[in-house]
Amino acid sequence: MTYQPIHTLYGGAHLFKSNTCTKLGALAQRAFAEYAPDAHSLTRIFAMPFDLAAQVHQRVTDKLTREPIEDFRIDFEDGFGYRSDEDEDAAADNAARETTSAVQASLLPRLFGIRVKSFHAESTKARALRTLDRFLSQATLPENFVVTLPKITRPEEVAALAEALRPYPQAGVEIMIETPQSIFVLPKLVEAAGGRCVAAHFGAYDYMASLGITAANQDLHHTACEFARSMMLVSLAESGVWLVDGATNLLPIPPRDGTPQEKSDIVQRAWRVHYDNIRHSLYNGFYQSWDLHPAQIPARLVAVQSFFLEGLGDASLRMRNFMAQAAQATRVGSVFDDAATGRGLLNYFQKTVDCGAVAESEIPRLTGLTAEEFRLPLQQILQARSRT
Repeated sequence: MTYQPIHTLYGGAHLFKSNTCTKLGALAQRAFAEYAPDAHSLTRIFAMPFDLAAQVHQRVTDKLTREPIEDFRIDFEDGFGYRSDEDEDAAADNAARETTSAVQASLLPRLFGIRVKSFHAESTKARALRTLDRFLSQATLPENFVVTLPKITRPEEVAALAEALRPYPQAGVEIMIETPQSIFVLPKLVEAAGGRCVAAHFGAYDYMASLGITAANQDLHHTACEFARSMMLVSLAESGVWLVDGATNLLPIPPRDGTPQEKSDIVQRAWRVHYDNIRHSLYNGFYQSWDLHPAQIPARLVAVQSFFLEGLGDASLRMRNFMAQAAQATRVGSVFDDAATGRGLLNYFQKTVDCGAVAESEIPRLTGLTAEEFRLPLQQILQARSRT
């Protein structure tokens, strides 16, 4: 698989067309141009220093022009709902045809896939397998194709999906962590995927609902969510499985009959909530999360770019000093760095490049690392340098 995208955008299967990602990307670009036309807008909306806002605005503008969507999922679950078998058959057949057209026209993002219904109940499992078979048997699959399995309770459900994908060795598996049962068997869920597991997605709202938390109190910052994310971090650390946080359910959709100011206020309020949620995810080591509407993408890009750019100068000085001292313990001002924090700094720069905040060609100047060293684990870099 390619390096981890910063988001997954979901869309109902009944709406998918070959040019869907292109159209949604254009909507994201238009929303940014309309509601955040310049750096001063970012300063006002997100309380961001102007110098940082100027850098972020230019980078977000460039990103929206070049690659607004990094990952897209055709949704046959909550975003599609429960329909007749005839309707879901037709949607699966159409999605396969449209995916093939999109592949042929190179219209899909770097990561792409479908979400099927849960395997927990026999009725939805049968429907999910039927949809999966109809889609896979007709579609030309892109590279980096994944199937997302929701509402998992037992490793056997993941194993059943892996078995269904046996004829398609290139297909990856994503597991959704949405039930209390799944939290305590995370390594077993990954193992059941038989080497196919790419990512673990946290389904925050289903998870909170299953705990009896009422809708009015469901929030991505709820302590129940903090516990679940911590369990995911600890259980899947160094497994190579990407961790993905949940969605912001307040959407930046202005009323059609509102005044320009009312529309702007509604969009920007939703952006601030999304921005805060994304920054919270990044702080907690979740470098990817969901978007449910294309107008959420600008707030995501602002959050990600600002998160990494605002600490770039200090991190660069610390990393260069650490590497210049042959990776021995060092101090920059009042900050002490040793191998542990050096590893954290390396992680920071790798994520900074992956999200597009810094070009990889800038890494030698910023860090003192060579281009060849940059993607290696820190321990391997240190061992190599100790021999020279």
